[in-house]
Parts: sequence; C-alpha cells; structure tokens
Amino acid sequence: MKKMKYVLVTGGVVSGLGKGVTASSIGLLLKECGLRVTSIKIDPYLNKDAGTMSPFEHGEVFVLDDGGEVDLDLGNYERFLDVQLTSDNNITTGKIYQFVLDKERKGDFLGKTVQVVPHITDAIQEWIERVAMIPVDGKEGPADVCVIELGGTIGDIESMPFIEALGQFSCRVGVGNFCLIHVSLVPVLNVVGEQKTKPTQHSVRGLRGLGLTPNILACRSTMALDDNVKEKLSQFCHVSAEHIITLYDVPNIWHIPLLLRDQKAHEAIFKVLNLPSITEEPSLMEWTTRAAICDKLHEPVRIAIVGKYTGLSDTYLSILKALLHASVARGKKLIVDWVPASDLEDMTEIENLDAYKAAWKLLKSADGVLVPGGFGDRGVQGKILAAKHARENRIPFLGICLGMQIAVIEFARSVLGLKDANSTEFDPNTRNPCVIFMPEGSKTHKGGTMRLGSRRTYFQVSDCKSVKLYGNRGFIDERHRHRYEVNPDMVARLENAGLSFTGKDQTSQRMEIIELPDHPYYIGVQFHPEFKSRPGKPSALFLGLIGAACGELNAVLQSGLEGQEKVNCETVNCPSNKKPNQNGYATKPTNIITDAVYSYCNGVHS
Repeated sequence: MKKMKYVLVTGGVVSGLGKGVTASSIGLLLKECGLRVTSIKIDPYLNKDAGTMSPFEHGEVFVLDDGGEVDLDLGNYERFLDVQLTSDNNITTGKIYQFVLDKERKGDFLGKTVQVVPHITDAIQEWIERVAMIPVDGKEGPADVCVIELGGTIGDIESMPFIEALGQFSCRVGVGNFCLIHVSLVPVLNVVGEQKTKPTQHSVRGLRGLGLTPNILACRSTMALDDNVKEKLSQFCHVSAEHIITLYDVPNIWHIPLLLRDQKAHEAIFKVLNLPSITEEPSLMEWTTRAAICDKLHEPVRIAIVGKYTGLSDTYLSILKALLHASVARGKKLIVDWVPASDLEDMTEIENLDAYKAAWKLLKSADGVLVPGGFGDRGVQGKILAAKHARENRIPFLGICLGMQIAVIEFARSVLGLKDANSTEFDPNTRNPCVIFMPEGSKTHKGGTMRLGSRRTYFQVSDCKSVKLYGNRGFIDERHRHRYEVNPDMVARLENAGLSFTGKDQTSQRMEIIELPDHPYYIGVQFHPEFKSRPGKPSALFLGLIGAACGELNAVLQSGLEGQEKVNCETVNCPSNKKPNQNGYATKPTNIITDAVYSYCNGVHS
C-alpha cells in the first residue's frame, strides 16, 4: 500500500500572513500536478469548534456538509481544491483533550497517569493519520497528499503540544513522506528600503529549537526577494536558496498558486517528498485566465452589504468570495459598500447624523442589496429598513438566513399592516411572531445545537427565478446554520398578500426560499449558498443577484447554467485550448461571458 505524503504549513513572526491561502494554493498546485489532495487545519484554541466564537474574534464560521462549524480557512481549502471536507478535518485543542479525557473516563489508559506526552501527542498523530485517509474529492480510496496547516504563530504557548506531536510525526512517517513549509515575514523598512531577514531568522531558529526543521521557506513581502536576501536566508536558516519562495503582494489571491508555480514550488516539494517521477507539470490555465480577467475588469457593479459586523471583512469572507465568483462570471468589477445596519436606524439619525446620512447614501447608490446572516438584535431594524428600501424601489435584493427572516418581518409589517410583527428572537412576547424558535432547538446550550449542514430544499413553484437559476431542478442541497425559522402558521397570510414561498423542506413546514414574483429580483433563503460557491462555479443565487444588479438577469436565467462560470479556456472554446469540443473552436464567446472578457482571454495567450 502506498504511503501518504504530508505537507505541513506553519507560520512565524506575526499572524495574518496568509497561511490559509498559502496552504490552499499549495494544495491546488499539487492537484494540478495530478495528485489527489486533502487538507487538515489545526486550531490550537480550547474551543471545541468555531461555532460559539464571535466573528470579531475569529472571522466567519464556515459550515461544512456534515454540519461542522469550522475555521474559515477550511472554506479556502474547499474553494481552491473543490472538495468537501468533514468536521474532523478541523482539529482543535478542545477536540483533542475531550477525546483523551473521554478515553480516560472509560478506563482506556489502564491506570496510567494521563499526560501531554505521550497521550495528547499520540492522539494528535492518530487523528491526523485517520482523517488523512478519508477521501474528500468524491473518488474511492485515500488521497496522495495531505496538506496540514498549523494555526497561530511559532512560539504560541497553546501550539506547543501540536508542535511536539508534529515533530514526532515527522519521524513516524519517515524521510521522504514529510515536507515542512514555513511562512514567514520579510519586512521592508521604508526608511532604508531594505528587506530585513532577521525576523525570519529568529522564527526559523525557534522552530528548529522545537524539533522541526523547515524544508521550504515561503516569505511574505511587499516585493520579490533580492538574490542576496535569499542567499542570506539560506545561510542562516539552513534552507537551499532554490527552496526559498517569495509570496509578494498581488492584486488578487488567485495569483498565489501562479506565484508558487512560477517559482517551482512544486518541484521543491516533490524533491522533499521523493515524487519527481510520478507527477506532471501544472498548467493552471483556468486560474491564469481567471486571475488576469479579474485584474482587467472595469465595468462596476456595486453591492451594498448591510450587516452587523461590517468593520471586519473576514466576518463575511464566504459572502465576499461568492460575490466575486459571480461578478467575474458576468465580467463585472465588484465594488462592495459596507453599510453598518445600525447606522440606517432612526436613533442614529438623532445621535450621529453624519453616519446616518453616509449609510443611506451608500444604500441608495447600490445596484444590489445583500443582507447576510447574523445573531442578536443589534442592527435588526436597520436591516428591515434596507429590505423595505430594496422592495419598494425595486432594487435587486438577496437575504441570507437572518436576511430572509427580516424580509418576511418587513413584508408582514408593511404589506399586512402587522406593525408589531417580529421574531421571537428579538421580541419573545410579540403578538405576530413571523419567525419562531425551532421546536428541536436547545435554549440552554449554544454550541452545535442549531440546524446545521447540508439539507434538502424542494421547489414548490416551477416558474420562478430561483428554480431557473438552479437549472430547473426539483430540489437542491445547501448548507444551513440557524435556530429560528419562519412561522408556518403565518405562511398562508403572507402568500395571500403576494409573498411566494418557492422552496420548502421535505415536510413543507420549514420555509427555505421566498420570492416576490413582481419584483426584478427579491429573494430570501434560509440556507447559506455562499458556502458552496467556487471559483469557476459561482453560487446560482449570487449569480442571479449580480446579473440583476447589472441588468443582465434574463441572460443568466436563459442560460440555465446553475451558476457555471464561463471564463476558462475550455468552456469559452479559447483557440489556445488544445481540447476542442464537439463543435470545434468558436471565435465568439459562449453563454454568459462578455465579448470584452473573451477578447482579453485571447490576449492572455497571444
């Protein structure tokens, strides 16, 4: 049986260097070389999962098909590699300690003193080996390579058990099966304009002192490393100069895999893993074209995101990515206007008139409005006002999770005249509860008690925008994360007043999709379509929002593509593509790609 190969990505000097994107890009590069790849993210915090953490603290909570609430980097892995990970692909200190303590309570250690070494470190290694064998790409059998990202920074006290375990693990799997890539910072001091290597030297020295020796350095800097800087790093860090990669600033993250390829990172990895004879050269043609197109786009589409956590973009990372995937598919330059929901409210007009005016100016100038999910009552009234503005002024609107719920509340208040209509989340005593707590939900435990993961939605109407966007299918599977839902007792009144519930669950008691049939684009969904959006495969509903926002919804609906992007060479029949389709090479773009984008695609290869 073949041996699994492991690539470990660590970070040094400072957090936020982009280890997640680097790990994802490495995985993509190896995949394009013909290898099957899986990924594991290690988060050293004590929380069992990311589900109860504030978005301000840790960015968005990414939800997997199996209902796992995990770190946002797993979203990057899924988007780059187009795989479906499980909750076990995210290891936390909380999970490991709970696993070991549960075994201790059962008496599995036969009276031994339970210690960090060997019991915790053994559990970490066994977890990695077990999860690495789980196929995530829909094929049979284990992957060829497992890319592991260790969260945090070398030297963090909470990371120590994992570093010790990974040091042991490198010996356990043996030479030729383990490659360590260390992501570090090489700052440029503006005063002298010199690239400084000392922070990376100290970081590598600390890493080696803990029992791990890097095989490859991935250096984050504002510009490519000078040759003399590479030589200095090579000398002091004991890493070959050919194995020192520069990850300098780029216009968009789709360039990162290209940087790695151009600097032969895959060859360095293959050398360490003893794989040179079974791999092929990565073309990354689709990524090259997409990255170039994204840089070239100039016709804007302006989307207002009305949310609670607008001060931190990582809070809505998957939303942003889904909007980007859709806007590139339509050949438009995405401009996101962050609108703090509370700034739209009447109280802000009294307390901070400038913020109130600025928020409303952004909202009124938007081509489309998106209200994302969230928890708590802060800013809810502002979100309701945003939904009302979009509904009355016929502005394309997409409400996700709470965004759908507030759209229902706004409709009940404005159209049905139920002025006190509300969610029991915000007013437990409301006489007109449009949104209620799920019967099976827990009011005492927060973690993992919501309706989570992939659930099936059945279309109720054959002639509606959402069903056309999803390719006229009878049902869809999308990921959920909520503990409140539309009150089924209110549905008949709302439908009679013109709100269409076009998607429901298998019991027809849970409302999944709402639409206003006479509106250009007004859709709310209880699920989170952003979690399954991919570069090249944008979410159908986001594609619809962007299409409606730039006046091209009919073209999107007629395509029936379920959000398939048409920017890569194969799908636009690019003359440079060596694999002609059955119709031969077309000279014009097919389906939804614009002439301008296609022309640029030709230019990329000429």
